[in-house]
Formats: sequence, structure tokens, C-alpha cells
Amino acid sequence: MENVQVLIPFLFLAMVIIFSGLFTVKQQTAAVVQRLGKFHSIKQPGLQFKIPFVDTVAGRLSLKIDQLDVLVETKTKDDVFVKLKVSVQFKVLKDAIYDAFYKLENPHEQITSYVFDVVRAEVPKLKLDDVFVRKDDIAVAILRELQEAMNEYGYGIVKALVTDIDPDNAVKQAMNRINAAEREKLAAEYEAESERIRIVARAQAEAESKKLQGQGIADQRREIARGLEESVEVLNQVGINSQEASALIVITQHYDTLQALGENTNSNLILLPNAPSSASDMLSQMVTSFSASQQIGESMKGKNTPPKLKK
Repeated sequence: MENVQVLIPFLFLAMVIIFSGLFTVKQQTAAVVQRLGKFHSIKQPGLQFKIPFVDTVAGRLSLKIDQLDVLVETKTKDDVFVKLKVSVQFKVLKDAIYDAFYKLENPHEQITSYVFDVVRAEVPKLKLDDVFVRKDDIAVAILRELQEAMNEYGYGIVKALVTDIDPDNAVKQAMNRINAAEREKLAAEYEAESERIRIVARAQAEAESKKLQGQGIADQRREIARGLEESVEVLNQVGINSQEASALIVITQHYDTLQALGENTNSNLILLPNAPSSASDMLSQMVTSFSASQQIGESMKGKNTPPKLKK
């Protein structure tokens, strides 16, 4: 009985030592175990065991994807300073945990150095506008350079993104002014084109109106002439010659005009002269004018006739 009581402390101590060798590793994590200061093994997620006082957990590496944001300031080909924000997504390779733990002490600084090197090598070749257009090419160059360098240290580069391009404030204001001027120029061109279309439409409408108006006046005068001709024929049938008939028609139209002016009190038309003898004077002047024009036409026709050749 006394022997059992003596062994109890030793059994308890042994249990404590054994349980001290148990440890857990979280999901998506790897634990590096060293034995007497030397690398021994890599423990996967779950409950693990190490020899107490001999094995130690030197460190744990997360196997999740990590992201590093790097802000780089550089100069473009057209001497514009610009800040680029580059986001690098990377992770520890499962089959290279040893290299990731022992070969590289600070992966963030290493990745930052490569990003600075690539950006300051690529951006000075491009103008500012091309930097915005070809940002994906810059990201591809960063990804290629980082993959070649970081795979050696047990890190895999998932993605490299140029997430922001920020020129100097003065440059941004100048770019905004240029864009505003271009849009104002385009708006002025559209306004000028619309005004031209309106002018052409108005001219076409006016021309069509004048054409229709001329046709209406021609039809009106044609009907007036036809009516006068019929009136003269009717008067000739009752023994009134053509000259007397014309005078009678002119006088009748003259008094019809005066009557129409009297009926319309708001008319602004002034008829000069308006004496009763003015109708006969007008008729005489018209007859004289027609006779003179007829004589001139006959004389011009005689001049334009070619002379006959003598036989």
C-alpha cells in the first residue's frame, strides 16, 4: 500500500508530461516542429503530439490567402508623378512550408521590394493616359516577376492588381479642364449642326411657300383674265365694243374696291387716286402700255429675222 502511494506522484507527473506533449493545429494552418533546435516535422491540422522537453513548436504558418497593399510613387514618360496602389494576393505553398518558414524571414518586405522594382521599371515607359489604359499589363508584369522570385521561398502569388492610380491634384484638375473643354466643343458642334438643319428647313419651307404662292397668284390672274374675257364677250353681244366694255369693267371693279374698303372699317389700305375719272385714266394708260409693248415686240422680231439670200 505504501508503495502505491509512493508511485502516485510519479504517475501524476508522467501524466502531466505526456499531456504537455499534446497540442492542436487549427484548420488551414501548419505547425513546424523542431527537435533539439533542428527541424523535425510539419504537423497538419488536428490533435498532434510532440516529445516533451525534446520537441518544440517553432512556429505556425497560415495557409490562407493573404493580401499586401503596396503604395508606389513614380514618374511617367511625360514627367507626371503618379501614385499606384498595388494589391498582391499570396499564400504559403503546402509542399513548400519548410522553405517558407526557414528561407524567408519577412515575406511582406520581400514582396514590397519586388513591386517597387517592377512598377518603377514599367511606368516610366508609359505616358499618363497609357498608364490608365495599360494598368492590366503592369499587373501582369508584377505577377510574373513575383511568381519567379517568391516560388523559390515557398510562396505562391495568386493575383496582382493595380487597384488605384492617383496623379497629382494639379494634373487631375488639368485633365478635368481638358475633358470639359472637349465636351463643350462637341456640344457647340452639335448646336451648330442643329442650327444649320433649322436654317435649311426654314429655307426649304419658305421656298415651297413662295412656289405655292406663285402658283396661287398665277391661277388667280388666269381666272381673272378668263372672267374679263367672258365679260367682254357678253358686252359685245349687246352692242358694246371692246374698248367700252373694258372701261366699264375697270370702272365697275374700281367702285367694287371702294365699296369693300367702306365695309371694312379696320382696313389699312389706301387707294390712290380714288376719283371717278381715275378708272378711265388707268384704262388709257394700260391700253397705251400694251400697244407700246406690242410694237416693241414686233420690231424686235423683225430685227431677229435673218435676211433672205438673193438668187
